[in-house]
Amino acid sequence: MGNCQAIDAAALVIQHPCGKMERLYWSVPVSEVMRMNPGHYVSLIIPLPASGRNENRDDRAVSFSRVKLLRPGDTLALGHAYRLVTSQEVMEVLKAKKYAKTKRQQRLESTEKLQHEQEQGNQSWETLQSRVVTRHERRRPRTAPANAAAMSSKSWRPSLQSISESAS
Repeated sequence: MGNCQAIDAAALVIQHPCGKMERLYWSVPVSEVMRMNPGHYVSLIIPLPASGRNENRDDRAVSFSRVKLLRPGDTLALGHAYRLVTSQEVMEVLKAKKYAKTKRQQRLESTEKLQHEQEQGNQSWETLQSRVVTRHERRRPRTAPANAAAMSSKSWRPSLQSISESAS
């Protein structure tokens, strides 16, 4: 009686798009796997944590959170799971990423433009208010105020007291 878990750890698993699972018990270059499966890329499956999972799940189905494409010069290591990905799937993902990046950039530009317009609007509103105040001040009559003390607090005017000469 052997230990099945030790055998699984000493193998690498390649999942085909059709659902076929291939186990290899030696390291293989990515370029060789790609040559045996034309039109496919090899990706590393990064598994999700097992906590919170349903106990009745199918053991043959491999769930993953992220897929990392491997270069042809890389080597598949024992104890890892890999997936073959078609060229069409890779192109769809790249297009989706590019589309998302473009949309995000457009959103950023539109928010920056909106903020700039709001700042310009605030500045023009303040300028308009100052112009209205200036016009209003210009139209004010230049008559002497009823309260002279109020006028003296606003502006200082020199006053000369007459010096009386005394006859000696």
